[in-house]
Amino acid sequence: MDSPRIIFEDNHLLVAFKPSGFLSQSDGTDAPDMLTFLKSYIKDKYNKPGNVFLGLVHRLDRNVSGVMVFARTSKCASRLSEQIRKGTFEKRYRACVQGKLEGSGTLVNYLVKDERINKVTVHDTEVPGSKRCELMYEAGEFDGEYTTVDVRLLTGRSHQIRAQFAHSGHPLKGDVKYGGKKSDGGIGLMSCYLAFDHPTTGERLEFAI
Repeated sequence: MDSPRIIFEDNHLLVAFKPSGFLSQSDGTDAPDMLTFLKSYIKDKYNKPGNVFLGLVHRLDRNVSGVMVFARTSKCASRLSEQIRKGTFEKRYRACVQGKLEGSGTLVNYLVKDERINKVTVHDTEVPGSKRCELMYEAGEFDGEYTTVDVRLLTGRSHQIRAQFAHSGHPLKGDVKYGGKKSDGGIGLMSCYLAFDHPTTGERLEFAI
């Protein structure tokens, strides 16, 4: 398994690449997770005594790779979370979906999560306990079996991209949980772009992989 890679850091935030197989934060097992790994990195690099603060601002599923930002102060965490709520924190993904998908469009659905099995069900109309989810997509190349798709999240629901594309008839490559064909490695999804305002300077930061 690959190790996380530091992309950017300053006194306020840390941006890193999460490999497939890493949790965003510990689930109480021995599985590797980003928060523990990066706290150890900060502690060792800066000789910090005691516990290291690192705020989890957003998550990626265990079998999804890509770029993540973490807050090194509570004030930074609060300001980044506020940007997510206001919609100024931009997240884009690159997906590999089954079948031929053409053009561009928007998917709007309602998700209900079953915490017991860590899976969501998708509905076309609002139902009790559901959360509205929306994404925009632009289809790219089709290789005869899979289409590469650029995705921009407008809401950040659990398993949103995976579930919405599966519901539309195009499950992600390797995403057996949502009807995809089994494949080597992780599922066909990567967080490839983040953009947000620096929590103290206000400078617009962009990170693409």
